[in-house]
Amino acid sequence: MATASHPNPPLTATEIIALAQTHPHPHPLPPFLLSQSSHQTLISLLHSLPSSSISLYTSSLLSLIPLSPSLSPILPSLLLSYISLFLSHSLPRDRTSLSTLQLFHSHLDTVPVPELIKLSELIISSLSKIKESEDAQILDVLPNCLDLIYKSNERKCVDSTIDRVILSDWSKALLVKIVSVVYEFRFLNKERCREFVDKVFDEMGNVELQDLPSLVYQLLVLASKGFCKREVIEGILVFFGCKLEGKGSSTVRQVEGTVLLHVNFAVKQDPSLGHELIGILRCDVRVFNYFVVAVLLSVARIRRFNDSAMGILKATLANAYKDCKFAGVCKWLPDDLKEEYLQTALVLEKAILRAVNESNYGREHIVPSIVRFGFVLLESLDEGSQKGLCKSHGLMGSQKLGMQMLKCLFEVHDMARNEIIEQCKFRILSAKPEQSLAIMRLLCCLVQCSPYPMLEYVSHLKELLDYFTYMNGKVAIHLVDALLPLTRLSRDLRDYTILVVRKAMFRREDLVLEAATSAIMKLILAEKKARKNVLNSFEESSSQASCSQQAEVPCGIGVGLFQEFNGLLQRCLYRQAKVKEIMYDGFVELILVDPSFSGSVFDFLLPHFLQFYKEDAEIQLKINQCLKLENGKICIHEPLDCLLSCISWILLMQPLGKSDASDARHSFGFSLTQENEAGKNFFGESFSRALSKTRNFLRTANFEDLLGETQDAHSAQVKEEKKKYSAWILSGILEVVVNIITTEFEKATEVKKLDLEKELLKYVDVYASLEKYFSSGTGKRGIVRSTATQISSKPETGRTTLFKERTLLASTSIGQLFQIALGLYERGSNSTATSQNHSQSSMRESSIQCFKLLLFALNASLRLIKSFSAAGKDDKLKSLVYGELKLLSSPMLKLIRFLKLSPNTMADHKKNETKGKKDAEDRQELFHLALVCLKELIATALQCPEQEGIMKELVSEAIFENGPKDVPHVDSVDECEVENRTDDQTEISVYKFIQLIIKPIFSELLAASSFQEMEVLCDITMSIGTKLSGERRRSLGDWALHICKSCDVKNSKIAKSVFNFVYSLSPSPNDLAVAEDVAKELLKVMGSDTGSPLTKSEIYPLLQVSTENIVASSVLHLIEPIVVDMDWFTTKLKSYLAANQKSIMLDENDRQAPVLALEQIFYTTAEAVVKVLSPFLSMNLKDPQAEHLLRVATRFYKNLARISKLQIAPKGCKPVLPSHSYLKLVEITCKDLTAPLYRFVDVMQQNQQESARKGILNKIKRENRCIPELIFQIEDYEKYLILLSKAIKINLLRHAKRSTSRDFRIRESDDSNGQEGTENHQANENNDDSAAEEAEDDDATEEPGDNGHDLEEPGSPVADDSVSDDENGLNFPSAKRTKTTNKVVQDSDDES
Repeated sequence: MATASHPNPPLTATEIIALAQTHPHPHPLPPFLLSQSSHQTLISLLHSLPSSSISLYTSSLLSLIPLSPSLSPILPSLLLSYISLFLSHSLPRDRTSLSTLQLFHSHLDTVPVPELIKLSELIISSLSKIKESEDAQILDVLPNCLDLIYKSNERKCVDSTIDRVILSDWSKALLVKIVSVVYEFRFLNKERCREFVDKVFDEMGNVELQDLPSLVYQLLVLASKGFCKREVIEGILVFFGCKLEGKGSSTVRQVEGTVLLHVNFAVKQDPSLGHELIGILRCDVRVFNYFVVAVLLSVARIRRFNDSAMGILKATLANAYKDCKFAGVCKWLPDDLKEEYLQTALVLEKAILRAVNESNYGREHIVPSIVRFGFVLLESLDEGSQKGLCKSHGLMGSQKLGMQMLKCLFEVHDMARNEIIEQCKFRILSAKPEQSLAIMRLLCCLVQCSPYPMLEYVSHLKELLDYFTYMNGKVAIHLVDALLPLTRLSRDLRDYTILVVRKAMFRREDLVLEAATSAIMKLILAEKKARKNVLNSFEESSSQASCSQQAEVPCGIGVGLFQEFNGLLQRCLYRQAKVKEIMYDGFVELILVDPSFSGSVFDFLLPHFLQFYKEDAEIQLKINQCLKLENGKICIHEPLDCLLSCISWILLMQPLGKSDASDARHSFGFSLTQENEAGKNFFGESFSRALSKTRNFLRTANFEDLLGETQDAHSAQVKEEKKKYSAWILSGILEVVVNIITTEFEKATEVKKLDLEKELLKYVDVYASLEKYFSSGTGKRGIVRSTATQISSKPETGRTTLFKERTLLASTSIGQLFQIALGLYERGSNSTATSQNHSQSSMRESSIQCFKLLLFALNASLRLIKSFSAAGKDDKLKSLVYGELKLLSSPMLKLIRFLKLSPNTMADHKKNETKGKKDAEDRQELFHLALVCLKELIATALQCPEQEGIMKELVSEAIFENGPKDVPHVDSVDECEVENRTDDQTEISVYKFIQLIIKPIFSELLAASSFQEMEVLCDITMSIGTKLSGERRRSLGDWALHICKSCDVKNSKIAKSVFNFVYSLSPSPNDLAVAEDVAKELLKVMGSDTGSPLTKSEIYPLLQVSTENIVASSVLHLIEPIVVDMDWFTTKLKSYLAANQKSIMLDENDRQAPVLALEQIFYTTAEAVVKVLSPFLSMNLKDPQAEHLLRVATRFYKNLARISKLQIAPKGCKPVLPSHSYLKLVEITCKDLTAPLYRFVDVMQQNQQESARKGILNKIKRENRCIPELIFQIEDYEKYLILLSKAIKINLLRHAKRSTSRDFRIRESDDSNGQEGTENHQANENNDDSAAEEAEDDDATEEPGDNGHDLEEPGSPVADDSVSDDENGLNFPSAKRTKTTNKVVQDSDDES
């Protein structure tokens, strides 16, 4: 039966498998396989076989198909059946099944296209069932299958298949497999490739964390093959920087570390990936996050990308700080953009620190990059410009950020410590002093935060100390400061430091000696602090300790450093004055730490002091011995005033220290011997007696004899110099004595106070008499003591800036002087009221004494305030001498109220013209000086956050003086709206101070015509007015504008101050509106060609003939910074647009929002600038003002050209119609600025002819530089308008004016050269026409979106209604002009 139905006997699956394994063989295939009727039987065997044999059977059939063409028709059915079984999980996922799938690749090209479509449909329909990586192997068939379908013109079918793949849900296994095979879809266009990449990163969130590194590696391999490099890199940065940001587990950090290694390896193998990464991150600071920072640090480990990666990090951080700083000072930038730039800088700082903190999670390879980048930031020299920004906005700044990076790295990574220390040593020795100081601060931070790890590197620090004598003085001092905490833990380092300092003391260089002296005093001071801390700890922990335990106190072991350095300190007494000043200040700091040490200091200083003090001599102070003659010049050898100041401070602190010292000694069971106590008391009494006799001597001494005391035969000039320096020293001694008297005044009885007042007034008179020797000022107004800085600023004196400008009076003493002076005046007024006989004489005498004392106190106060910022933060003398500056606030404000001129005072002056006028001048001089002191005090309060109590103290005093009933009327805005919107107490204090103090005083000064005082008050208001915002700022601006409209002054300097005052206080855009109104009124006052000038403006009375020029210059000076700020806007817009065109990691809203906001701000401000500059073009300006106007206009047009170039769409992009604001700006500029500018230039050229006749050649040369540059910038701007007009099909130049003069030659007289001028004009027109034809030919070959890089410089076009190539009439410069301005053209293109 079987034979009858099958002429050819069928084969079993086992026989077919055996046949395939034995082939090839000499005899042919069995007839059954060659029969067409056997195909169905062969396919049916697939479903009857056990699952383990199906793959082997299928592979056997596939191997037999090439042997006979009759078996080829079975291939489609076999393929579909096998894949169906594979997708239904009927087959085991073993090596045989996977190899069978690979065999299908070589046979797909023989499968008909309809069958291929069915096959692809079968695979696509089963994508959702793929869960394991073995199941995903079926996708190996899909790329070749779709490629064959695509080549058969079934593209719609392929597109729909791809759409289904992208829209389907991808499992983890499917995602990985698609990433590995997607590159084989060679028929995909760029858009389809991006869709695949987007889908991959959308599905990556479902992948297990441990599988992410392998997937990223596959993506990087895919990108290295050229498949969407930019999109792949962007996706990796966004996924790990944003989508995984909230997952802060250690596993995520480890995964990120592995990914960084993969990125590093991929960039090494394919540098094009690195270039693509650099190009992405170079565009926009907004794309930076912690993972981006880590990627850059990782790529920086590759030598080829080291500099570029570091450069991007540094430039990005610098730009963030720059943008934040600019936003903070720019008035016309809205608050939301300011906050955005601030947040960008803060986010960038946090990203960098996070990348450093997480560097120990599998990313140790970036540690060297972190070290390098940290030192790059640390050595950046822009820290000064960031200082105010960091204080006000909470930013760290470059140097502090670099220090924090290296500090964290030092704490986390042991392997980085040696490199950090070595880099510190190398850079301190090789860098500039400014950079070395930053490295020194890092070293100090490391010592303080990680002292015990630093002990391992003592040998490195000792090598650094070997260069102590070769370092800059400040660097050497800071080095010892940094190592002081470590010397307490390392005796070896301490001894080596002492050895180095000893060697330095024998050098001759002044700076080395000063550094060594400062180091000695710091070492002694550090030892005293350490011993005091040990004593305090023992006193607290062992109140009942035994005698044996007490003997083990470290403080009593060995000889102290003061005794050890005694010989070196003795050498200091024979060095220059600066070395002695450092030592004297060090002694005061030493006594502040340990008051019981005063006896040893007195013992050291007494023999030296006796060289300049003779108790029994007629002239007790040997001032002449304090000076010496070197190289024919007088210099100060002994700063006797500083020595007496040191002694007086020690004596003042000694009573406070006795009880403390005795308690400390008795608590440890020992005490000083009677001899030591007696010696200590003896030295202290000797100095007290010497100071007392010095006071008596100065009270009765003949200062002419004292200053003229000399036995040397010198020239008259040398003698005069000796008198100046002697007077300088004596003035300092008088300040020391005054400081002692004010200290005694606090505890004195009423009778004693009267005697001290008389003595004080005597010293003030003596001080005033000494002023004539060292004061070179001609006027009364100014700083008395500061005029002597001209003497002390010479190198021979040995005094630095700090010591020149500081006073030897303490802040408490100055405050006491104010109270004494005011009390003296009150007593004089009361005695005048009770006794009418001598009322006039006693009143005048008390006034004179009061004014002298106030002048002395105000000068001292001004020097004290100015020197406050120069004193170090950790300086012990700062707390002693300066105390709290806010204590000067109340006396200063009382003094200003006291010195204000009142109508009654003016009436009294008329009774006695001579004396009254003199009193009024003195009073006004003091009032001016008091305002200057208040200005400096407020500036210190605004600059130093720790002194913010000054403003609160001033407001409290103002409220007390005005009375509580006046406070609610400060401003209605203050209590209701503004108070609820801000918690800035400083702003509230500033606003109240302006309302209670500034406004009343300003009104009184305006009424009294005290213009110089008004100028100081304007400066004060402008400095503190910038701290206000919102309604407060607007209210203050309205008040300032009212002052400007009611102020009728003829003084040009005051008019300038008032206008600047109004402009700076007016918020934007009111400030430019005020400038526009002033410019229009100036046109009326200065006059024009069409109208006669007015004598005074009706709206702004301060605009008069005497003030018009300086106010016009002020307006131009205030507009110029706005035009300069436009450079920042154009640069920022260019970077934003470049990032938007490349679609850098931001969504549409994030990309467009800042661009639209900045563009609108730019257009609005530029329009306001045009309105301000337009009236100036019709004024009769002076030559300097005209040149300034041309420079401002030149830069303005340069920015207009840049912004117009940005409006032109790049090649390949569709042109976009500019905004209405831009079109309006173009129209206003052409009508109100460009056309009048040409007329203005023509007038200037006519003036050049007159100047040429007068021989004023320098002015002509300056103008010849200004005018061509201006015209070129105008034409450059109009060139881009032409290109933009062609692109958008709108004529933007219909209001433009043609440039009529291009060579800017000085025209000869019309009578002699009229014919020649006509010929030249015709020649120029012919040249312009030919150039225009050439330009039209060039433009005809350009696409509408071309930005015009290859164009020649176009001229100003004719104003026509159409912008076709035939009608535009482009005017290009002549060949000579093109050659001379080629460099300018290149600069314009680069910068724009």
